[in-house]
Amino acid sequence: MKHGAKSLTDREIVAVLLGTGSMGQSVLELAGDLLEDGWTGLYRKSVDELLQVRGLGMAKVSLLVAAMEIGHRLSKQQVGGIIEGPEDAALLLGDMISLAQEEFRVILLNTKGRVLAIDTVFRGGLDSVEVFPREVFQRAVSRRAASVIVAHNHPSGDPTPSPEDRKLTRRLEEAGAIMGIGVLDHIIIGRSGHISLHQGQTTKLT
Repeated sequence: MKHGAKSLTDREIVAVLLGTGSMGQSVLELAGDLLEDGWTGLYRKSVDELLQVRGLGMAKVSLLVAAMEIGHRLSKQQVGGIIEGPEDAALLLGDMISLAQEEFRVILLNTKGRVLAIDTVFRGGLDSVEVFPREVFQRAVSRRAASVIVAHNHPSGDPTPSPEDRKLTRRLEEAGAIMGIGVLDHIIIGRSGHISLHQGQTTKLT
């Protein structure tokens, strides 16, 4: 409380949530085990997997899952920043790397390129998601967005665009031109990096 939460290490933050360890294991040791694969590894663990960890019961698992969901939702709703290129957009969407299913999101921007909102428009299966342009632009109109950047992930890890991805990009650009809402880019995210369909360039995510 004296120095603020920012002074805590990752392990100490998890330890605060857990409160106590288990028999023969301190809370810091338990937190260290949970973070063995980093925050992304912890985020990707299912409730069933967490319940298999010695020292974790339903109450502690519920706290962990809720805390991670808060962070996830905050990362999706970062507003106010200015997008100057695909790298900026990809940073806002970094959590999509760990998703087990495809999601399609839209970053809504004002006339100065400032982020108004980030919305998840569709969720799909392991390798596909059905996208309807009307849903994308309905959100843009309701938020008075001047332009949008759309993005989706490839759970396979390879961000290489498919012919369907390119076709969808053209459909969205055509619809946006009619409505006066620019589609600035379509970004595909995978574990190996992200690719901007407008720049045709793959960039490693760090």
